[in-house]
Amino acid sequence: MIVLHHCTSARSFRPLWTLEELGAEYELRMLPFPPRVLAKPYLEINPLGTVPLLVDGDTRMTESAAMCQYLSARCDPGNRTGLQVRADDPAFGAWLNWLHHGEATLTFPLTIVLRYGYFERPERRLAQAADDYAKWFLSRLRGIDAVLANNEWLCAGRFTAADVSVGYALMLANDIGLCPRFPPGVARYWQRLQQRPGYLRAMAAQHAAAVAQGVSPDSSAVLKPT
Repeated sequence: MIVLHHCTSARSFRPLWTLEELGAEYELRMLPFPPRVLAKPYLEINPLGTVPLLVDGDTRMTESAAMCQYLSARCDPGNRTGLQVRADDPAFGAWLNWLHHGEATLTFPLTIVLRYGYFERPERRLAQAADDYAKWFLSRLRGIDAVLANNEWLCAGRFTAADVSVGYALMLANDIGLCPRFPPGVARYWQRLQQRPGYLRAMAAQHAAAVAQGVSPDSSAVLKPT
Protein backbone atom coordinates (compact mmCIF):
# COMPACT_ATOMS: atom_id res chain seq x y z
CA MET A 1 0.00 0.00 0.00
CA ILE A 2 1.30 3.44 -0.95
CA VAL A 3 1.32 5.78 2.06
CA LEU A 4 1.33 9.55 1.58
CA HIS A 5 2.09 11.88 4.50
CA HIS A 6 0.30 15.13 3.76
CA CYS A 7 -0.59 18.57 5.11
CA THR A 8 -3.69 20.27 3.77
CA SER A 9 -2.89 22.06 0.48
CA ALA A 10 0.88 21.77 0.96
CA ARG A 11 3.24 20.48 -1.76
CA SER A 12 2.04 16.99 -0.90
CA PHE A 13 -1.14 17.90 -2.78
CA ARG A 14 0.79 17.13 -6.00
CA PRO A 15 1.13 13.38 -5.35
CA LEU A 16 -2.37 13.28 -3.81
CA TRP A 17 -3.84 14.79 -6.98
CA THR A 18 -1.77 12.37 -9.08
CA LEU A 19 -3.01 9.39 -7.08
CA GLU A 20 -6.60 10.48 -7.61
CA GLU A 21 -6.06 11.00 -11.35
CA LEU A 22 -4.64 7.47 -11.48
CA GLY A 23 -7.42 5.93 -9.42
CA ALA A 24 -4.74 4.26 -7.31
CA GLU A 25 -5.15 2.79 -3.85
CA TYR A 26 -3.31 4.66 -1.10
CA GLU A 27 -3.37 5.59 2.55
CA LEU A 28 -3.42 9.28 3.40
CA ARG A 29 -1.86 10.28 6.72
CA MET A 30 -2.60 13.87 7.66
CA LEU A 31 -0.25 16.08 9.65
CA PRO A 32 -0.64 19.55 11.18
CA PHE A 33 1.40 22.27 9.49
CA PRO A 34 4.32 22.57 9.95
CA PRO A 35 4.88 18.96 11.05
CA ARG A 36 8.47 19.57 12.15
CA VAL A 37 7.04 21.81 14.90
CA LEU A 38 3.59 20.38 15.58
CA ALA A 39 4.19 16.65 15.01
CA LYS A 40 7.58 15.87 16.55
CA PRO A 41 7.23 12.05 16.25
CA TYR A 42 7.09 12.52 12.47
CA LEU A 43 10.81 13.40 12.58
CA GLU A 44 11.51 9.78 13.42
CA ILE A 45 10.35 8.68 9.97
CA ASN A 46 11.32 11.83 8.07
CA PRO A 47 14.24 13.71 9.65
CA LEU A 48 13.55 16.66 7.32
CA GLY A 49 10.19 17.15 8.99
CA THR A 50 8.69 18.14 5.65
CA VAL A 51 5.82 16.93 3.51
CA PRO A 52 5.35 15.13 1.31
CA LEU A 53 6.77 11.82 2.36
CA LEU A 54 5.75 8.95 0.11
CA VAL A 55 6.38 5.40 1.26
CA ASP A 56 5.89 2.51 -1.16
CA GLY A 57 7.48 -0.62 0.25
CA ASP A 58 11.20 0.11 0.44
CA THR A 59 10.80 3.26 -1.65
CA ARG A 60 10.81 6.57 0.24
CA MET A 61 10.48 9.89 -1.54
CA THR A 62 10.34 13.50 -0.36
CA GLU A 63 10.23 15.45 -3.68
CA SER A 64 6.69 16.19 -4.86
CA ALA A 65 7.38 16.60 -8.58
CA ALA A 66 9.42 13.39 -8.64
CA MET A 67 6.49 11.62 -6.98
CA CYS A 68 4.22 12.66 -9.85
CA GLN A 69 6.61 11.01 -12.30
CA TYR A 70 7.11 7.93 -10.10
CA LEU A 71 3.42 7.35 -9.47
CA SER A 72 2.49 7.79 -13.12
CA ALA A 73 4.89 4.99 -14.05
CA ARG A 74 4.40 2.85 -10.95
CA CYS A 75 0.61 2.83 -10.86
CA ASP A 76 -0.13 3.01 -14.58
CA PRO A 77 2.59 1.15 -16.53
CA GLY A 78 0.30 0.88 -19.56
CA ASN A 79 -0.29 4.65 -19.45
CA ARG A 80 -4.06 4.18 -19.51
CA THR A 81 -4.53 7.65 -18.01
CA GLY A 82 -1.97 9.36 -20.24
CA LEU A 83 -0.37 11.06 -17.23
CA GLN A 84 3.15 10.06 -18.24
CA VAL A 85 5.00 10.79 -21.48
CA ARG A 86 7.36 8.06 -22.55
CA ALA A 87 10.99 8.56 -23.53
CA ASP A 88 10.31 7.72 -27.21
CA ASP A 89 7.60 10.39 -27.44
CA PRO A 90 8.71 13.69 -29.04
CA ALA A 91 7.02 15.48 -26.11
CA PHE A 92 9.12 13.67 -23.50
CA GLY A 93 11.57 16.55 -22.99
CA ALA A 94 8.82 19.14 -22.73
CA TRP A 95 7.00 16.91 -20.24
CA LEU A 96 10.03 16.59 -17.98
CA ASN A 97 10.74 20.29 -18.27
CA TRP A 98 7.24 21.36 -17.25
CA LEU A 99 7.08 18.68 -14.56
CA HIS A 100 10.11 20.18 -12.81
CA HIS A 101 9.30 23.76 -13.81
CA GLY A 102 6.28 23.57 -11.51
CA GLU A 103 8.51 23.12 -8.47
CA ALA A 104 11.92 24.58 -9.29
CA THR A 105 10.80 27.69 -11.18
CA LEU A 106 7.29 28.41 -9.95
CA THR A 107 7.02 27.16 -6.37
CA PHE A 108 10.46 28.39 -5.27
CA PRO A 109 9.64 32.13 -5.43
CA LEU A 110 6.34 31.46 -3.68
CA THR A 111 8.21 29.99 -0.72
CA ILE A 112 9.98 33.35 -0.32
CA VAL A 113 6.63 35.15 -0.47
CA LEU A 114 5.27 32.78 2.16
CA ARG A 115 8.23 33.14 4.47
CA TYR A 116 8.62 36.89 4.40
CA GLY A 117 4.95 37.73 3.89
CA TYR A 118 3.32 35.21 6.24
CA PHE A 119 5.50 32.82 8.25
CA GLU A 120 7.97 35.15 9.95
CA ARG A 121 7.03 37.07 13.06
CA PRO A 122 5.74 40.54 12.16
CA GLU A 123 9.01 42.24 13.13
CA ARG A 124 10.96 39.93 10.80
CA ARG A 125 8.73 40.19 7.77
CA LEU A 126 10.15 41.83 4.64
CA ALA A 127 7.43 43.33 2.50
CA GLN A 128 9.82 44.20 -0.33
CA ALA A 129 11.19 40.66 -0.53
CA ALA A 130 7.67 39.20 -0.58
CA ASP A 131 6.57 41.64 -3.27
CA ASP A 132 9.70 41.17 -5.41
CA TYR A 133 9.37 37.40 -5.40
CA ALA A 134 5.65 37.59 -6.15
CA LYS A 135 6.55 39.65 -9.22
CA TRP A 136 9.25 37.09 -10.07
CA PHE A 137 6.68 34.30 -9.94
CA LEU A 138 4.22 36.23 -12.08
CA SER A 139 6.89 36.99 -14.67
CA ARG A 140 7.59 33.25 -14.99
CA LEU A 141 3.99 32.68 -16.01
CA ARG A 142 4.68 34.30 -19.39
CA GLY A 143 6.16 31.07 -20.72
CA ILE A 144 3.09 29.11 -19.69
CA ASP A 145 0.77 31.72 -21.15
CA ALA A 146 2.61 31.52 -24.48
CA VAL A 147 2.19 27.74 -24.66
CA LEU A 148 -1.46 27.93 -23.69
CA ALA A 149 -2.20 30.42 -26.46
CA ASN A 150 -2.46 27.45 -28.84
CA ASN A 151 -2.88 24.51 -26.46
CA GLU A 152 -5.34 23.41 -23.79
CA TRP A 153 -2.61 21.64 -21.77
CA LEU A 154 1.16 22.10 -21.45
CA CYS A 155 2.47 19.24 -23.58
CA ALA A 156 1.69 16.09 -25.57
CA GLY A 157 -1.75 17.41 -26.52
CA ARG A 158 -3.34 16.12 -23.30
CA PHE A 159 -3.49 16.53 -19.54
CA THR A 160 -0.39 14.98 -17.94
CA ALA A 161 1.45 14.91 -14.63
CA ALA A 162 3.20 18.09 -15.77
CA ASP A 163 -0.13 19.90 -15.48
CA VAL A 164 -0.47 18.56 -11.93
CA SER A 165 2.96 19.93 -11.02
CA VAL A 166 2.37 23.37 -12.52
CA GLY A 167 -1.24 23.33 -11.36
CA TYR A 168 -0.19 23.02 -7.72
CA ALA A 169 1.98 26.12 -8.05
CA LEU A 170 -1.05 28.01 -9.37
CA MET A 171 -3.11 26.62 -6.48
CA LEU A 172 -0.58 27.95 -3.98
CA ALA A 173 -0.43 31.31 -5.76
CA ASN A 174 -4.21 31.47 -5.63
CA ASP A 175 -4.14 30.80 -1.87
CA ILE A 176 -1.90 33.82 -1.33
CA GLY A 177 -3.99 36.13 -3.47
CA LEU A 178 -2.05 36.23 -6.73
CA CYS A 179 -4.77 34.75 -8.95
CA PRO A 180 -6.16 38.14 -10.07
CA ARG A 181 -2.72 38.90 -11.52
CA PHE A 182 -2.49 35.75 -13.66
CA PRO A 183 -2.23 36.34 -17.43
CA PRO A 184 -5.57 35.61 -19.17
CA GLY A 185 -4.47 32.28 -20.66
CA VAL A 186 -3.11 31.09 -17.33
CA ALA A 187 -6.29 32.19 -15.55
CA ARG A 188 -8.39 30.11 -17.95
CA TYR A 189 -6.02 27.16 -17.54
CA TRP A 190 -6.32 27.39 -13.75
CA GLN A 191 -10.10 27.28 -14.08
CA ARG A 192 -9.86 24.15 -16.26
CA LEU A 193 -7.59 22.47 -13.74
CA GLN A 194 -10.02 23.09 -10.89
CA GLN A 195 -12.81 21.43 -12.84
CA ARG A 196 -10.99 18.13 -13.26
CA PRO A 197 -12.62 15.24 -11.35
CA GLY A 198 -9.19 14.15 -10.08
CA TYR A 199 -8.55 17.59 -8.58
CA LEU A 200 -11.99 17.65 -6.96
CA ARG A 201 -11.50 14.14 -5.55
CA ALA A 202 -8.12 15.13 -4.10
CA MET A 203 -9.65 18.19 -2.43
CA ALA A 204 -12.41 16.04 -0.97
CA ALA A 205 -9.97 13.33 0.13
CA GLN A 206 -7.74 15.71 2.08
CA HIS A 207 -10.74 17.33 3.77
CA ALA A 208 -12.27 14.01 4.79
CA ALA A 209 -8.95 12.61 6.01
CA ALA A 210 -8.16 15.78 7.99
CA VAL A 211 -11.51 15.71 9.76
CA ALA A 212 -11.25 11.97 10.45
CA GLN A 213 -7.69 12.28 11.81
CA GLY A 214 -8.26 15.38 13.92
CA VAL A 215 -6.24 17.79 11.78
CA SER A 216 -7.49 21.18 10.62
CA PRO A 217 -8.92 20.91 7.10
CA ASP A 218 -8.49 24.67 6.62
CA SER A 219 -6.01 25.28 3.80
CA SER A 220 -5.22 28.73 5.20
CA ALA A 221 -3.35 26.98 8.03
CA VAL A 222 -0.28 26.85 5.80
CA LEU A 223 -0.31 30.65 5.68
CA LYS A 224 -0.25 31.16 9.44
CA PRO A 225 3.06 31.98 11.19
CA THR A 226 4.46 29.44 13.62
